Amino acid sequence: MTTLTLRDGTELYYKDWGSGQPIVFSHGWPLSADMWDAQMLFFAERGYRVIAFDRRGFGRSSQPWTGYDYDTFADDIAELIEKLDLKNVILAGFSMGGGDVTRYLARKGSARVAKLALISAVTPLFMKTADHPVGPEASLFAGIRAGLAADRAQFIDDFSTLFYGTNRPGAKVSQGVFKQTLQIALQASIKATIDCVTAFSETDFRPDMAKIDVPTLVIHGGDDQVVPFEATGKLAAEMIQGSQLKLYAGAPHATCTTHAAQVNADLLAFIQG
Repeated sequence: MTTLTLRDGTELYYKDWGSGQPIVFSHGWPLSADMWDAQMLFFAERGYRVIAFDRRGFGRSSQPWTGYDYDTFADDIAELIEKLDLKNVILAGFSMGGGDVTRYLARKGSARVAKLALISAVTPLFMKTADHPVGPEASLFAGIRAGLAADRAQFIDDFSTLFYGTNRPGAKVSQGVFKQTLQIALQASIKATIDCVTAFSETDFRPDMAKIDVPTLVIHGGDDQVVPFEATGKLAAEMIQGSQLKLYAGAPHATCTTHAAQVNADLLAFIQG
């Protein structure tokens, strides 16, 4: 397997396909680089170098006991980009991964980055707070952590319904996708899976938004039942100067799968624009 040994000894697994301008993909919770297959294949076939990694604690990467915070995740991305000496990079983050790439830009700057894509992302702030009244209550995330600790396999199996929006009329997602989602999720460390619920729900990326100085595309589903548009994508697009917003009417959270062709076309147009 292709891995990078990080500064603390953690082994970070990554895929590196094709050649050309690099696109680095950061995956959502509780998945792995495999969630990007539709995008990786599409862009590698069109002359791009596509790189997707398994976040520490997930997929085929090491499972350290600690380190599940966004500063650490951003530094992991920095090590990968520097190790591969990537330049003119397109950063694409889905859901939780939108936080990784945003924090990377805030901590490391945009010297190696050309553009940013935030897809169904948790930025700028997910959880409801006194000055962010539109987010979900803290009790929701406490319930998620408790559900994972009690029966992770069943919790994730049930969660996929909201993730893919199959509780809505007309939704079409194959049983194979559901099986793959559960299989990928159960590869992860249960400690990482639980700790990342705290990280993605409570981390405030609002200060990071002002530091984004590259062209940015925000894609979000209008019927996202996991990361509601009004609490996240809408605000991110308003806060990031000059950003483009693509709102997919009626789309669920998992746009990279359910609306893969649309995501690919919009991302390609953004990169080439």
